[in-house]
Amino acid sequence: MEEKWEGKVSTTLTKASADQIWPLFIDFFNFHKWFPNVSTCYGVHGTNGEVGGTRYCAGFSLPNKDGGANQVSWSKERLVAVDREKMSMSYEMVDCNVGFESYLSTIKIACGDGGQGCVVEWSFVVNPVEGLKYEDLVQKYQTGLDQTTKKMEDDLYHNNG
Repeated sequence: MEEKWEGKVSTTLTKASADQIWPLFIDFFNFHKWFPNVSTCYGVHGTNGEVGGTRYCAGFSLPNKDGGANQVSWSKERLVAVDREKMSMSYEMVDCNVGFESYLSTIKIACGDGGQGCVVEWSFVVNPVEGLKYEDLVQKYQTGLDQTTKKMEDDLYHNNG
């Protein structure tokens, strides 16, 4: 059996605190507000931010099996663990057209050094994806996390600064 791909990326925010960033991530049904290339995201089952809550996401961030660059990539993702005290959440992909199988992702948010800012960590485990290189997938995660957290921080800073 092929080994799973495991990856972890992180980014450090200097202006926004963990307490400010966590609510934006746990707003599971509205991730399209923050993540680049996800144009649609909404709840299809359960309660937003609660274990069992399932969202539908669509966009153009990954190639899909349905044919072509102009075809929308989509996934259904279910929250499987939430630890509000530790600001950690895990979700699995239950269906998609991007070739991800046996996918589990975890997002953790920690206070930055000296209580300033925060660190956001995004890890994943997935079966190797046909047509994708591991290094390219990790880079997509890093770019996505950097763009997402910058947008979150900028929004918080401009709206509350």
